Amino acid sequence: MSAPAKIGFSKKIGLTVTQLVIFSDLDGTLLDHETYDFSPALPALTVLKAKSIPLVLASSKTSSELSAIRAAMGMEQWPAIVENGAGELPPHAESPTNKDTYERLRRALDRLPSALQGLFRGFGDMSDRDVADITGLPLNTAALAKQRAFTEPGLFNGSAEQKSRFVAELEQSGILAQQGGRFLTLSYGGTKADKIKSIAKRLQAETTIALGDAPNDVEMLLSANVSVIIRNDNAPEVRDIPGAIYSEQPGPTGWNTTVLALLKEYCSL
Repeated sequence: MSAPAKIGFSKKIGLTVTQLVIFSDLDGTLLDHETYDFSPALPALTVLKAKSIPLVLASSKTSSELSAIRAAMGMEQWPAIVENGAGELPPHAESPTNKDTYERLRRALDRLPSALQGLFRGFGDMSDRDVADITGLPLNTAALAKQRAFTEPGLFNGSAEQKSRFVAELEQSGILAQQGGRFLTLSYGGTKADKIKSIAKRLQAETTIALGDAPNDVEMLLSANVSVIIRNDNAPEVRDIPGAIYSEQPGPTGWNTTVLALLKEYCSL
């Protein structure tokens, strides 16, 4: 894999820090895959904070989960992308101002035909212990994962035919049902890439950098001017992103080295 410091960016040297916005995935990228520690990235985080360079965190986590991480990193002044792009956490907020979207999702489930009732068991139907047992999360983290505002993950326990009917019924209410590795997640749409575009416009960014580590980050990476793929030996390698930069080191160590190199190239920091 190529070392980021060896990649040239001569066309962009001389950018001011106010023209640059960085977007980053968390798990396996800025957070260690095993320990969820970000301390190896503190040197780069310190520079970003000192220079007021926006770092927008993007994750599948809920606002309640992400707000504590954002605060620990000292990045509360910037928005964050939550629930895989279905929502946004405003600066300095610990949770969205309302949960109307989530309540609409739950009401749509209640309005399903009786033959489809009870086949989907969402996080809203589960206790903290249920979520902890299913996900492997600690109990306190599972409680935060249940505090949803934009999406409803759950388990579908019917036949393939029933699932097709379930999905079709929800589509009539404008709800998208996406099957992940474990959960069927309901939302009104929205992706990390969508949020990157809107936040970058709002922050008047001239150049955007996105960092991720896995295939599910590809759309987000492609939406930025500069794509950085952080080494992750526990996930399939991300390929086919033109001009992508690959870190030599994994997790927050690779994130730190790469971001510092990019800041040196782009902003002469």
